[in-house]
Amino acid sequence: MAALKPRSNKTPVVLPASMPGDPRQMKCVLEAVLLTAQQPLSVVELKKVFVEEIGSDVLRVLLDELREEWGGRPVELLQLASGWRFRTRAEYLPYLERLNPEKPPKYSRAVLETLAIIAYRQPVTRGDIEDIRGVTVATQVIKVLEERGWVDVVGHRDTPGRPALLATTKKFLDDLGLRSVTELPPLEQLNQTLELADAQ
Repeated sequence: MAALKPRSNKTPVVLPASMPGDPRQMKCVLEAVLLTAQQPLSVVELKKVFVEEIGSDVLRVLLDELREEWGGRPVELLQLASGWRFRTRAEYLPYLERLNPEKPPKYSRAVLETLAIIAYRQPVTRGDIEDIRGVTVATQVIKVLEERGWVDVVGHRDTPGRPALLATTKKFLDDLGLRSVTELPPLEQLNQTLELADAQ
C-alpha cells in the first residue's frame, strides 16, 4: 500500500495499493484542473480527467490532501455544493479589488428579506413569503433572485392554484462558499447584517 503524508492530528491516509498512477502526479493534475476551472467541479467531473478508472473515495482523499497542502496560502481549495474550486481567502480580497474596482450589485431590503425567507424556510410559495413579511412580494423581487441564479422553482404546492415552490440553488450556496443550507449563519446574525445595511 502507498501512504500519503499524514495529516495533522489525524491518522495517516492510506491509499489502496491497486490505485493507478502516482498520487503526487494525480494531485498535480487535480491542482492544474481546479486552478483553471471557471466553475466548481464535481467528483464525477474530476474523475473524467484521468484515463484510468479512479474510485471516488481515492479522489476525495487526494482532494483532502491537496486542500491541506494549500492550507497556509492566499488561495484555498473549498468543497462547495456543486463541487470543488480554488478561491482567494477573504483577507486578500481588498487587494484584488484595487485591480478590479467594480462594485458588487446592491440589493434592496425587500430582495434580501425575500432571499432569507426562501433560504431558511424552503421550499416556500410567494404567499408564504408575503405572510412572513406582511407585505406583497413584487414580481421583480423574485425575478432578481432568479436572474442571479440564487432561487428556482422546485415544484408546486398541491393546493388550489398550485402555487410555485421556491428554493435556493447550488449557485447560491457556491456564491456564499457553502456546501449545504445547514451551514447558513444563524438568523440572528442575518438580522444584525440587515440592520447594519439599513444604517449605511
